[in-house]
Amino acid sequence: MTNLEGKRVVVRVPATSANLGPGFDTLGIALAYYDHLEVTAAKPGTLAIEVEGEGKGQVPMDATHLVVRAILETFKRAGHEAPGLVLKAVNRIPHSAGMGSSGAAVVSGIMAAKGLLDGVATISDKTMLDIATEFENHPDNVAPALFGGLSIAWEDEQGPHTKKLSVHRGVSPLVLVSANKMSTALARSLQPESVPHGDAVFNVSRSALLVAAMVQSPELLFAATEDRLHQSYRATAMPETDVLIKTLRAGGHAAVVSGAGPSVLVLASDPAQRLKAKELAEKTHPQWQALLLAVDNKGATMEI
Repeated sequence: MTNLEGKRVVVRVPATSANLGPGFDTLGIALAYYDHLEVTAAKPGTLAIEVEGEGKGQVPMDATHLVVRAILETFKRAGHEAPGLVLKAVNRIPHSAGMGSSGAAVVSGIMAAKGLLDGVATISDKTMLDIATEFENHPDNVAPALFGGLSIAWEDEQGPHTKKLSVHRGVSPLVLVSANKMSTALARSLQPESVPHGDAVFNVSRSALLVAAMVQSPELLFAATEDRLHQSYRATAMPETDVLIKTLRAGGHAAVVSGAGPSVLVLASDPAQRLKAKELAEKTHPQWQALLLAVDNKGATMEI
């Protein structure tokens, strides 16, 4: 085993919002709101974990910790034995809120392993996406967390793929975070096995339009964020989310469920419209936390 003892890596990973309304399991954006991770290689058998912020006192503090699992899997994929690990995580991304917290944890671990293996083994972008997707089961959150920007993700017999696009500078995201939590597994279980043909065609058209709106024509975001594929089926499990989205959309704002929810994402076409959406949300749902965020175009970063 290569002696990595004392090597230290610092990682920053953005929050993400997936689906963006019609782009179920396909579209996602990276948001300028970050988890930070510091990993130091130690003597074999060492495992020390420190967590601050989100998840403190709740996440596992042993080898089942998601970041640790991702590090170990990446070392395994590279054909090298992992060293002992000393982790310090400072988490800002809310857990079970639809902002990609588990995807960020996985990506943090993969990036940390890549840094520790620098000069020893090469971890390609495709390998990172493969590993992250195996953990998350779908690439729509992990792709933007890894690479930033607007991500179009798909899978075939070669595994997951992604195309990164730069978002129009007018697009101004607002995330409204609920104090409630939502299990991704529960959210997915509420969807039917099949949907009417008309609804499928509706979502295909809106997804195509959404890419154009995000990249070129933000004025089309309201129409482009309409959805008939998943949000209505999940509404019963997130009644406050459903009410807030309907209130915002009645006011002309492009509001959607962020990921599996219960947070709400508003894709405003400019900062002034975003401020109006924030004011309306605070008036009707004052207990929700409003985050005015930029789109992160870098994705996960790592320093050795």
